[in-house]
Amino acid sequence: MTRPLDGVRVIDLSNMLMAPYTTQILGDMGADVIKIEAPGGDPVRGIGPSRHSEMGPIFLNCNRSKRSILLDLKQPEGLTAALDLMRDADVLVYNRRPQVMARLGLSYESVAKVNPRIIFAGLFGYGQGGPYERKPAFDDLIQGAVSIPWLSHMADGSEPTYAPTALVDRGVGLWAVGQINAALYYQSRTGKGQQIDMPMFEFMASFVLADHLAGHTFDPPIGPLGYDRMINPDRRPYQTKDSYVCVMIYTDRHWRSFYQALGREAELDADPRFKSMTTRTENIKEIYAELAKLIATRTTAEWLKLFDDADIPAMPLHTPDTLLEDPHLKATNFFKSIDHPSEGKLLDMEVPSQWSETQPSATRPAPRLGEHSAEVLAEIGYSEEKISSLLNKGITALPTN
Repeated sequence: MTRPLDGVRVIDLSNMLMAPYTTQILGDMGADVIKIEAPGGDPVRGIGPSRHSEMGPIFLNCNRSKRSILLDLKQPEGLTAALDLMRDADVLVYNRRPQVMARLGLSYESVAKVNPRIIFAGLFGYGQGGPYERKPAFDDLIQGAVSIPWLSHMADGSEPTYAPTALVDRGVGLWAVGQINAALYYQSRTGKGQQIDMPMFEFMASFVLADHLAGHTFDPPIGPLGYDRMINPDRRPYQTKDSYVCVMIYTDRHWRSFYQALGREAELDADPRFKSMTTRTENIKEIYAELAKLIATRTTAEWLKLFDDADIPAMPLHTPDTLLEDPHLKATNFFKSIDHPSEGKLLDMEVPSQWSETQPSATRPAPRLGEHSAEVLAEIGYSEEKISSLLNKGITALPTN
Protein backbone atom coordinates (compact mmCIF):
# COMPACT_ATOMS: atom_id res chain seq x y z
CA MET A 1 0.00 0.00 0.00
CA THR A 2 1.29 3.45 -0.88
CA ARG A 3 1.26 6.34 1.56
CA PRO A 4 1.38 10.08 0.84
CA LEU A 5 5.02 10.56 1.93
CA ASP A 6 6.49 7.35 0.52
CA GLY A 7 10.05 8.07 -0.63
CA VAL A 8 10.63 10.98 1.78
CA ARG A 9 13.49 10.53 4.27
CA VAL A 10 13.31 12.40 7.59
CA ILE A 11 16.16 12.59 10.11
CA ASP A 12 14.62 12.96 13.56
CA LEU A 13 17.08 14.64 15.91
CA SER A 14 14.57 15.17 18.70
CA ASN A 15 13.42 13.85 22.04
CA MET A 16 10.68 14.33 24.61
CA LEU A 17 7.19 14.73 23.05
CA MET A 18 6.63 17.70 20.71
CA ALA A 19 8.97 16.97 17.79
CA PRO A 20 8.77 13.16 18.14
CA TYR A 21 4.98 13.51 17.79
CA THR A 22 5.56 15.48 14.59
CA THR A 23 7.90 12.87 13.13
CA GLN A 24 5.61 10.00 14.13
CA ILE A 25 2.85 11.58 12.04
CA LEU A 26 5.28 12.01 9.13
CA GLY A 27 6.27 8.36 9.55
CA ASP A 28 2.64 7.23 9.56
CA MET A 29 2.30 9.17 6.28
CA GLY A 30 5.01 6.96 4.80
CA ALA A 31 8.23 8.88 5.41
CA ASP A 32 11.31 6.87 6.34
CA VAL A 33 12.02 8.43 9.74
CA ILE A 34 15.44 7.77 11.25
CA LYS A 35 15.58 8.80 14.90
CA ILE A 36 19.08 9.74 16.09
CA GLU A 37 19.38 9.15 19.84
CA ALA A 38 22.19 10.10 22.17
CA PRO A 39 23.76 7.53 24.53
CA GLY A 40 21.07 6.78 27.11
CA GLY A 41 18.32 7.44 24.59
CA ASP A 42 15.31 9.73 24.56
CA PRO A 43 14.49 10.59 28.21
CA VAL A 44 10.81 9.87 27.53
CA ARG A 45 11.74 6.17 27.20
CA GLY A 46 11.83 6.04 31.01
CA ILE A 47 8.39 7.56 31.75
CA GLY A 48 5.57 5.35 32.99
CA PRO A 49 5.11 1.62 33.56
CA SER A 50 6.96 -0.68 31.18
CA ARG A 51 7.70 -4.33 30.54
CA HIS A 52 11.28 -3.55 29.62
CA SER A 53 13.51 -0.61 30.46
CA GLU A 54 13.56 2.25 27.97
CA MET A 55 10.20 1.27 26.45
CA GLY A 56 7.65 3.26 28.45
CA PRO A 57 4.15 4.16 27.20
CA ILE A 58 4.82 7.82 26.32
CA PHE A 59 7.73 6.74 24.12
CA LEU A 60 5.72 3.95 22.51
CA ASN A 61 2.90 6.37 21.69
CA CYS A 62 5.00 9.01 19.91
CA ASN A 63 7.75 7.00 18.22
CA ARG A 64 6.14 4.38 16.03
CA SER A 65 6.92 4.38 12.29
CA LYS A 66 10.61 5.14 12.99
CA ARG A 67 14.00 3.49 13.05
CA SER A 68 16.44 4.21 15.89
CA ILE A 69 20.17 4.78 15.57
CA LEU A 70 22.35 5.67 18.54
CA LEU A 71 25.08 8.23 17.82
CA ASP A 72 27.29 10.17 20.20
CA LEU A 73 27.29 13.54 18.43
CA LYS A 74 29.88 14.92 20.85
CA GLN A 75 32.46 12.63 19.24
CA PRO A 76 33.83 13.71 15.83
CA GLU A 77 33.03 10.37 14.21
CA GLY A 78 29.50 10.51 15.58
CA LEU A 79 28.97 13.99 14.13
CA THR A 80 30.39 12.84 10.80
CA ALA A 81 28.00 9.89 10.72
CA ALA A 82 25.06 12.21 11.46
CA LEU A 83 26.04 14.52 8.61
CA ASP A 84 26.43 11.50 6.34
CA LEU A 85 22.85 10.51 7.23
CA MET A 86 21.66 14.01 6.39
CA ARG A 87 23.45 14.10 3.05
CA ASP A 88 20.58 12.51 1.13
CA ALA A 89 17.72 13.29 3.53
CA ASP A 90 14.75 15.47 2.64
CA VAL A 91 14.03 16.82 6.12
CA LEU A 92 15.84 17.28 9.42
CA VAL A 93 13.56 17.78 12.44
CA TYR A 94 15.16 18.88 15.71
CA ASN A 95 14.04 20.36 19.03
CA ARG A 96 17.30 21.56 20.53
CA ARG A 97 17.87 25.28 20.87
CA PRO A 98 19.63 26.77 17.82
CA GLN A 99 22.60 27.65 20.01
CA VAL A 100 22.95 23.98 21.03
CA MET A 101 22.70 22.86 17.41
CA ALA A 102 25.49 25.28 16.50
CA ARG A 103 27.71 23.99 19.33
CA LEU A 104 27.16 20.45 18.05
CA GLY A 105 28.26 21.52 14.57
CA LEU A 106 24.76 21.14 13.18
CA SER A 107 23.70 24.70 12.37
CA TYR A 108 21.66 25.23 9.23
CA GLU A 109 24.75 26.50 7.45
CA SER A 110 26.73 23.38 8.40
CA VAL A 111 24.01 20.96 7.33
CA ALA A 112 23.18 22.88 4.14
CA LYS A 113 26.83 22.55 3.06
CA VAL A 114 26.40 18.79 2.78
CA ASN A 115 22.78 18.93 1.60
CA PRO A 116 21.53 22.27 0.23
CA ARG A 117 18.06 20.84 -0.53
CA ILE A 118 17.33 19.78 3.06
CA ILE A 119 14.39 21.22 5.00
CA PHE A 120 15.93 22.23 8.34
CA ALA A 121 12.91 22.22 10.65
CA GLY A 122 13.38 23.41 14.22
CA LEU A 123 10.82 23.18 17.02
CA PHE A 124 12.05 25.06 20.09
CA GLY A 125 10.93 27.55 22.70
CA TYR A 126 11.28 31.08 21.42
CA GLY A 127 11.85 32.95 18.16
CA GLN A 128 15.37 34.16 17.52
CA GLY A 129 16.16 37.85 17.92
CA GLY A 130 14.29 38.44 21.19
CA PRO A 131 15.44 38.35 24.83
CA TYR A 132 14.13 34.79 25.32
CA GLU A 133 15.98 33.29 22.34
CA ARG A 134 18.39 31.20 24.44
CA LYS A 135 15.90 30.06 27.11
CA PRO A 136 14.92 26.41 27.39
CA ALA A 137 11.20 25.66 27.16
CA PHE A 138 8.72 23.00 28.20
CA ASP A 139 4.97 22.61 27.74
CA ASP A 140 4.13 23.89 31.23
CA LEU A 141 6.32 26.96 30.85
CA ILE A 142 4.75 27.96 27.55
CA GLN A 143 1.24 27.35 28.90
CA GLY A 144 2.05 29.83 31.64
CA ALA A 145 3.75 32.29 29.31
CA VAL A 146 0.68 32.52 27.07
CA SER A 147 -1.69 32.86 30.06
CA ILE A 148 -3.54 29.51 29.87
CA PRO A 149 -3.42 28.96 33.69
CA TRP A 150 -4.48 32.57 34.27
CA LEU A 151 -7.45 32.20 31.93
CA SER A 152 -8.53 29.27 34.08
CA HIS A 153 -8.27 31.52 37.14
CA MET A 154 -10.25 34.26 35.37
CA ALA A 155 -13.02 31.76 34.68
CA ASP A 156 -13.71 30.58 38.23
CA GLY A 157 -11.32 32.31 40.63
CA SER A 158 -9.42 29.11 41.42
CA GLU A 159 -5.64 28.90 41.62
CA PRO A 160 -4.02 29.03 38.16
CA THR A 161 -3.45 25.50 36.87
CA TYR A 162 -1.91 23.99 33.76
CA ALA A 163 -4.12 22.07 31.34
CA PRO A 164 -3.72 18.37 32.31
CA THR A 165 -2.53 17.33 28.86
CA ALA A 166 0.46 18.28 26.70
CA LEU A 167 -1.52 21.00 24.97
CA VAL A 168 1.50 22.97 23.74
CA ASP A 169 3.66 20.02 22.70
CA ARG A 170 0.92 18.39 20.67
CA GLY A 171 -0.44 21.66 19.28
CA VAL A 172 2.97 22.84 18.07
CA GLY A 173 3.74 19.32 16.83
CA LEU A 174 0.62 19.31 14.67
CA TRP A 175 1.41 22.81 13.39
CA ALA A 176 4.87 21.60 12.41
CA VAL A 177 3.48 18.74 10.33
CA GLY A 178 1.66 21.25 8.13
CA GLN A 179 4.71 23.52 7.85
CA ILE A 180 7.00 20.64 6.88
CA ASN A 181 4.57 19.24 4.32
CA ALA A 182 4.24 22.68 2.72
CA ALA A 183 8.05 22.92 2.57
CA LEU A 184 8.19 19.46 0.97
CA TYR A 185 5.79 20.67 -1.71
CA TYR A 186 8.02 23.67 -2.40
CA GLN A 187 11.08 21.40 -2.41
CA SER A 188 9.44 19.05 -4.92
CA ARG A 189 8.70 21.95 -7.30
CA THR A 190 12.01 23.81 -7.02
CA GLY A 191 14.57 21.37 -5.61
CA LYS A 192 15.34 23.94 -2.91
CA GLY A 193 15.59 23.40 0.82
CA GLN A 194 15.16 25.99 3.54
CA GLN A 195 15.32 26.66 7.24
CA ILE A 196 12.04 26.72 9.17
CA ASP A 197 11.94 27.94 12.80
CA MET A 198 8.77 26.98 14.66
CA PRO A 199 8.91 28.58 18.13
CA MET A 200 6.46 27.32 20.74
CA PHE A 201 5.90 30.69 22.40
CA GLU A 202 4.93 32.58 19.27
CA PHE A 203 2.68 29.82 17.96
CA MET A 204 0.83 29.43 21.26
CA ALA A 205 0.52 33.20 21.66
CA SER A 206 -1.29 33.28 18.32
CA PHE A 207 -3.31 30.20 19.35
CA VAL A 208 -4.57 31.81 22.56
CA LEU A 209 -4.95 35.39 21.38
CA ALA A 210 -7.00 34.35 18.37
CA ASP A 211 -9.74 33.71 20.96
CA HIS A 212 -8.89 36.30 23.61
CA LEU A 213 -7.53 39.36 21.82
CA ALA A 214 -11.19 40.47 21.63
CA GLY A 215 -11.54 44.27 21.78
CA HIS A 216 -7.77 44.68 21.46
CA THR A 217 -8.06 43.36 17.90
CA PHE A 218 -8.82 47.01 17.06
CA ASP A 219 -6.33 49.86 17.28
CA PRO A 220 -7.04 51.66 19.52
CA PRO A 221 -8.82 48.95 21.57
CA ILE A 222 -12.60 49.12 21.65
CA GLY A 223 -13.04 46.63 24.48
CA PRO A 224 -11.19 44.44 27.02
CA LEU A 225 -9.18 41.32 26.38
CA GLY A 226 -10.89 37.95 26.86
CA TYR A 227 -13.70 36.00 25.23
CA ASP A 228 -16.47 36.11 27.84
CA ARG A 229 -18.02 32.78 26.89
CA MET A 230 -14.75 30.94 27.39
CA ILE A 231 -13.87 32.51 30.74
CA ASN A 232 -17.33 31.96 32.20
CA PRO A 233 -17.35 29.91 35.44
CA ASP A 234 -20.40 28.01 34.16
CA ARG A 235 -18.68 26.96 30.93
CA ARG A 236 -18.11 23.44 32.11
CA PRO A 237 -19.80 20.05 31.94
CA TYR A 238 -23.26 20.44 33.45
CA GLN A 239 -24.23 18.34 36.42
CA THR A 240 -27.38 16.35 35.87
CA LYS A 241 -29.46 14.34 38.32
CA ASP A 242 -27.07 11.38 38.04
CA SER A 243 -23.80 12.48 36.36
CA TYR A 244 -22.68 15.11 33.83
CA VAL A 245 -23.45 16.15 30.28
CA CYS A 246 -21.54 18.30 27.80
CA VAL A 247 -23.72 20.42 25.54
CA MET A 248 -23.11 23.30 23.15
CA ILE A 249 -26.26 25.38 22.66
CA TYR A 250 -24.64 28.03 20.51
CA THR A 251 -26.36 29.24 17.34
CA ASP A 252 -29.77 30.86 16.92
CA ARG A 253 -31.12 27.54 15.64
CA HIS A 254 -29.73 25.65 18.64
CA TRP A 255 -31.44 27.92 21.14
CA ARG A 256 -34.76 27.85 19.28
CA SER A 257 -34.64 24.04 19.00
CA PHE A 258 -33.84 23.82 22.72
CA TYR A 259 -36.74 25.98 23.81
CA GLN A 260 -39.06 24.21 21.38
CA ALA A 261 -38.05 20.86 22.91
CA LEU A 262 -38.83 22.27 26.36
CA GLY A 263 -42.19 23.64 25.17
CA ARG A 264 -41.09 27.16 26.12
CA GLU A 265 -40.54 28.86 22.76
CA ALA A 266 -42.64 31.87 23.79
CA GLU A 267 -40.19 32.60 26.61
CA LEU A 268 -37.32 32.65 24.12
CA ASP A 269 -39.10 35.18 21.91
CA ALA A 270 -39.89 37.39 24.90
CA ASP A 271 -36.34 37.43 26.32
CA PRO A 272 -34.12 40.10 24.66
CA ARG A 273 -30.96 38.32 25.85
CA PHE A 274 -31.55 35.62 23.21
CA LYS A 275 -32.10 37.97 20.28
CA SER A 276 -28.73 37.28 18.62
CA MET A 277 -25.23 35.90 19.08
CA THR A 278 -24.15 39.37 20.19
CA THR A 279 -26.80 39.72 22.91
CA ARG A 280 -26.24 36.17 24.14
CA THR A 281 -22.49 36.82 24.44
CA GLU A 282 -23.17 40.03 26.36
CA ASN A 283 -25.35 38.10 28.84
CA ILE A 284 -23.54 34.77 28.74
CA LYS A 285 -22.80 34.57 32.48
CA GLU A 286 -26.49 34.78 33.40
CA ILE A 287 -27.54 32.46 30.58
CA TYR A 288 -25.03 29.74 31.49
CA ALA A 289 -25.89 29.97 35.19
CA GLU A 290 -29.60 29.50 34.44
CA LEU A 291 -28.82 26.64 32.07
CA ALA A 292 -26.80 24.90 34.78
CA LYS A 293 -29.77 25.02 37.18
CA LEU A 294 -32.11 23.69 34.51
CA ILE A 295 -29.91 20.77 33.48
CA ALA A 296 -29.63 19.64 37.10
CA THR A 297 -33.35 18.72 37.00
CA ARG A 298 -33.07 15.69 34.65
CA THR A 299 -30.83 12.67 34.15
CA THR A 300 -28.00 12.53 31.65
CA ALA A 301 -29.86 10.00 29.50
CA GLU A 302 -32.95 12.23 29.41
CA TRP A 303 -30.94 15.24 28.34
CA LEU A 304 -28.94 13.34 25.71
CA LYS A 305 -32.17 12.09 24.13
CA LEU A 306 -33.64 15.60 24.10
CA PHE A 307 -30.49 17.09 22.61
CA ASP A 308 -30.18 14.36 19.96
CA ASP A 309 -33.86 14.74 18.98
CA ALA A 310 -33.39 18.52 18.71
CA ASP A 311 -30.10 18.15 16.78
CA ILE A 312 -28.17 20.05 19.45
CA PRO A 313 -24.47 19.07 19.87
CA ALA A 314 -24.06 17.09 23.10
CA MET A 315 -21.94 14.31 24.54
CA PRO A 316 -21.64 12.50 27.85
CA LEU A 317 -18.67 13.42 30.04
CA HIS A 318 -16.10 10.64 29.72
CA THR A 319 -13.42 9.65 32.17
CA PRO A 320 -10.21 8.15 30.74
CA ASP A 321 -11.61 4.72 31.69
CA THR A 322 -14.96 5.19 29.94
CA LEU A 323 -13.28 6.74 26.90
CA LEU A 324 -11.64 3.37 26.26
CA GLU A 325 -15.13 1.83 26.17
CA ASP A 326 -16.73 4.49 23.96
CA PRO A 327 -19.13 2.76 21.54
CA HIS A 328 -18.29 5.04 18.61
CA LEU A 329 -14.54 4.43 18.92
CA LYS A 330 -15.24 0.72 19.09
CA ALA A 331 -17.51 0.80 16.05
CA THR A 332 -14.93 2.69 13.98
CA ASN A 333 -12.14 0.32 15.11
CA PHE A 334 -10.13 3.20 16.53
CA PHE A 335 -8.41 0.96 19.06
CA LYS A 336 -6.51 -2.11 17.98
CA SER A 337 -4.29 -4.72 19.57
CA ILE A 338 -0.82 -5.07 18.07
CA ASP A 339 2.08 -7.41 18.69
CA HIS A 340 5.28 -5.49 19.43
CA PRO A 341 8.38 -7.61 18.80
CA SER A 342 9.88 -6.83 22.22
CA GLU A 343 6.97 -5.48 24.28
CA GLY A 344 4.28 -8.03 23.45
CA LYS A 345 0.61 -7.08 23.15
CA LEU A 346 -0.05 -3.34 23.04
CA LEU A 347 -3.18 -1.22 22.69
CA ASP A 348 -2.65 1.06 19.71
CA MET A 349 -4.72 3.81 18.10
CA GLU A 350 -5.47 4.20 14.42
CA VAL A 351 -4.45 7.28 12.45
CA PRO A 352 -7.51 9.55 12.90
CA SER A 353 -8.08 10.35 9.22
CA GLN A 354 -9.50 8.42 6.29
CA TRP A 355 -7.92 8.70 2.83
CA SER A 356 -9.50 7.22 -0.29
CA GLU A 357 -6.18 6.43 -2.02
CA THR A 358 -3.10 6.73 0.20
CA GLN A 359 -4.22 5.86 3.73
CA PRO A 360 -1.58 6.68 6.37
CA SER A 361 -0.85 3.97 8.93
CA ALA A 362 1.95 2.86 11.19
CA THR A 363 4.87 1.49 9.21
CA ARG A 364 6.67 -0.17 12.13
CA PRO A 365 6.44 -0.34 15.94
CA ALA A 366 8.38 2.03 18.17
CA PRO A 367 12.04 0.94 18.12
CA ARG A 368 14.37 -0.18 20.86
CA LEU A 369 17.29 2.15 21.50
CA GLY A 370 19.80 1.66 18.68
CA GLU A 371 17.75 -1.12 17.10
CA HIS A 372 18.63 -0.01 13.57
CA SER A 373 22.11 1.45 14.11
CA ALA A 374 23.97 -1.07 11.96
CA GLU A 375 21.19 -1.26 9.36
CA VAL A 376 21.05 2.50 8.81
CA LEU A 377 24.83 2.95 8.71
CA ALA A 378 25.13 0.14 6.17
CA GLU A 379 22.53 1.86 3.98
CA ILE A 380 24.70 4.97 3.69
CA GLY A 381 27.72 2.92 2.67
CA TYR A 382 29.52 2.18 5.95
CA SER A 383 31.42 -1.09 5.83
CA GLU A 384 31.12 -3.81 8.46
CA GLU A 385 34.61 -2.89 9.67
CA LYS A 386 33.66 0.79 10.01
CA ILE A 387 30.45 -0.04 11.88
CA SER A 388 32.36 -2.39 14.20
CA SER A 389 34.87 0.37 14.90
CA LEU A 390 32.08 2.80 15.84
CA LEU A 391 30.51 0.14 18.06
CA ASN A 392 33.80 -0.57 19.82
CA LYS A 393 34.35 3.14 20.47
CA GLY A 394 30.84 3.59 21.90
CA ILE A 395 29.97 6.12 19.19
CA THR A 396 27.06 3.93 18.17
CA ALA A 397 25.40 0.96 19.85
CA LEU A 398 22.91 -1.84 19.37
CA PRO A 399 20.09 -2.84 21.75
CA THR A 400 21.21 -4.41 25.02
CA ASN A 401 17.98 -6.26 25.82
